[in-house]
Amino acid sequence: MNETVHISEEQQIKKQFEELLKVCPRCRTAEGLKLVQKAFDLANEAHKGVRRKSGELYIFHPLSVARIVAEEIGLGSKGVAAALLHDVVEDSEYTIDDIESIFGEKVAGIVDGLTKLEGVVDQTRSKQAENFRKLLLTMVEDIRVILIKLADRLHNMRTLDSMPEHKRLKIAGETLYLYAPLAHRLGLYSIKSELEDLAFKYEHPKIFQEISAKLEDYQVRTKSLITQFSLPIIERLSNEGYEFDIKGRPKSIYSIWQKMQKKQIPFEEVYDLLAIRIVFKPKPEIPEKAQCWTIYSLITDIYKPKPDRLRDWVSTPKANGYEALHATVMGPEGKWIEIQIRTERMDEIAEKGFAAHWKYKGTNDKESELDNWLQRIREVLNNPESDSLEFLDDFKLNLFSQEIMIFTPKGEVKVMPKGATALDLAFEIHTDLGYKCIGAKVNYKLVPLSYELKSGDQVEILTSEKQTPKYEWINFVTTAKAKTRIKDAFKKERKVIIQKGEKKLEEALNEKKLTINAKILKKLLNYYNLAGKEELYFRIGKGTIKLDNLHKILSDKTANKWVRYWRLSFGKNKDKNLTRKKIVGKDGKKTQMVVSDDMEKEEYTIAPCCNPIPGDDVVGYLDENDKLILHSRKCPVAIRLMSSQGNRIVSAQWESHKILSFLAIINLSGIDQIGIVSKITKVISEDQTVNMRSIHVESHDGIFEGTIYLYIYNTEDLNNLIYNLMKIKGVYNVTRQERIHTNW
Repeated sequence: MNETVHISEEQQIKKQFEELLKVCPRCRTAEGLKLVQKAFDLANEAHKGVRRKSGELYIFHPLSVARIVAEEIGLGSKGVAAALLHDVVEDSEYTIDDIESIFGEKVAGIVDGLTKLEGVVDQTRSKQAENFRKLLLTMVEDIRVILIKLADRLHNMRTLDSMPEHKRLKIAGETLYLYAPLAHRLGLYSIKSELEDLAFKYEHPKIFQEISAKLEDYQVRTKSLITQFSLPIIERLSNEGYEFDIKGRPKSIYSIWQKMQKKQIPFEEVYDLLAIRIVFKPKPEIPEKAQCWTIYSLITDIYKPKPDRLRDWVSTPKANGYEALHATVMGPEGKWIEIQIRTERMDEIAEKGFAAHWKYKGTNDKESELDNWLQRIREVLNNPESDSLEFLDDFKLNLFSQEIMIFTPKGEVKVMPKGATALDLAFEIHTDLGYKCIGAKVNYKLVPLSYELKSGDQVEILTSEKQTPKYEWINFVTTAKAKTRIKDAFKKERKVIIQKGEKKLEEALNEKKLTINAKILKKLLNYYNLAGKEELYFRIGKGTIKLDNLHKILSDKTANKWVRYWRLSFGKNKDKNLTRKKIVGKDGKKTQMVVSDDMEKEEYTIAPCCNPIPGDDVVGYLDENDKLILHSRKCPVAIRLMSSQGNRIVSAQWESHKILSFLAIINLSGIDQIGIVSKITKVISEDQTVNMRSIHVESHDGIFEGTIYLYIYNTEDLNNLIYNLMKIKGVYNVTRQERIHTNW
């Protein structure tokens, strides 16, 4: 029996390798084939007998990664060879020098970039973030490094089921925080969407299933509508002599959920779920841009367009090279339908990103945009002072997904991230211009440094020789370049002030016979709403924080007393007789926990940045004192921690006992009628599981809007109440207000 299994596995390996060669047209040259064959033989030998957590042979992983690299990203033989070898140095006796002598410098350089750092990194730094920094250092020299890493991450996400829950949360959080935005920045849209959906599936499994089922049902119901909508377009374009392909464009589950969260609307109200894509072969001798507009014109002769939903990325492509014309038109049965118009070249660039640009000569402007981006990454990497977590945040700023276009007085275009200020633009143009900036003229109107720019603005930067950089600027600039430059200007001075502030705090605590410790620092950071101790010392040193009320802050008992009345189980174990059970991983770290009512309240706390309530999807984080902090999985802080401190993440879930309640906020709106408020309060007062703290309702032009503060036990009770309030005639919308602060 074992012999049969062994033979079939060998055959499977051979079959997968043959399929890889089929989907890699650039591996078919004699030289390319020889290189890929050699890489496969070495990888197969190095991973022989090793199995993954799922039980399958390890070699299937590099084969799958190489296939994604060849088929979905379009790399050539060197990229495919490096993908096959990407885990060899990490998991076997082979060294980078061995790889270099067998495969040459290029392939070895890529494999080195994909190999994690050995040994323990300095304890003050995050190992996860340091590995990411190393990956980017190599990426700056060879973009293929990050393309293979994205393929590696995609395959790991596709096979994440076999991992324990705390690992799944860590990998999913890191994917959402860094890898999906990175795929977007490189123009790999299908990989970006799949990464987001898979990460979402593991972070919020219930919501994922709900949206997935609704989307499937919606697509079945609207299939005939899409066909009815497409037929007149097919007829018209065929008559005009176009060769084209028309198909429905499925919207990703994660993007639907994001829209629902952002606009606080149910699934049924997301109005661009219906979309079609037209990919055509351009006619010779006519510019592609003109043909896109011709097709747009032919479609709008049939269907009326929605003027504010026209997106022209044909005239001005996105910074990641994306080109297309998007429009929304009124289709049959009063449904809005989005249309994307692309040429075959644009479509390949949209799916394969920058990798596809190398195929098309004469698109140097896009490649220079990539070079500009890589240059910005270099600047962040070259800042040795920033710690690894700060570096991760700065890098994240360079992954802006939404762009605006700004015009200089001479008419030159600058692409900036959405939310950029006048000062960000000044630093983007030149560092010295940023340092000397005193304001700007936007569309000939005088504005301050902190003015948020909008797409299409024409901006003139105003300077003064007397101006010097101010550290407060860091609070409103949004680009990594501006933040890095401001920090550079204050490095030495800031260090001195930080030391002075630490000394001041030490002296103040000595008077009370206390010393600086993590507990005191946490109280101070929470009180002043600061992110780290350096910022606290800096403000004390500068005198913006006075220590007069130190006694009041330290004696303030703000611990969550209600926590005792709730049972939280961390990890899979739900043995109710245990007061606290630790499950330890191979490296001696806690991975899962069971926490009962008997646990001391000092041992864990609810994160004040997101205030999760029973029923919310939650995750635990172990701080440096081994104290558990409970975050909502949606919380930006939690996602950041999963990306940088993954080894401190533990899985968690609620088990409730209805003893004490939590504050929740709901927003209502609808048609103003006589007695509407009394109907609302009646429904709430009749609900035995809910207590109302306050209600505020405003009415204008026949519409009412209200906010209600309630004490509830868990999300189930809250959802039941929302359902009952929606039944009231005249109430159109009831939503829970998330209490997540984004400025943490």
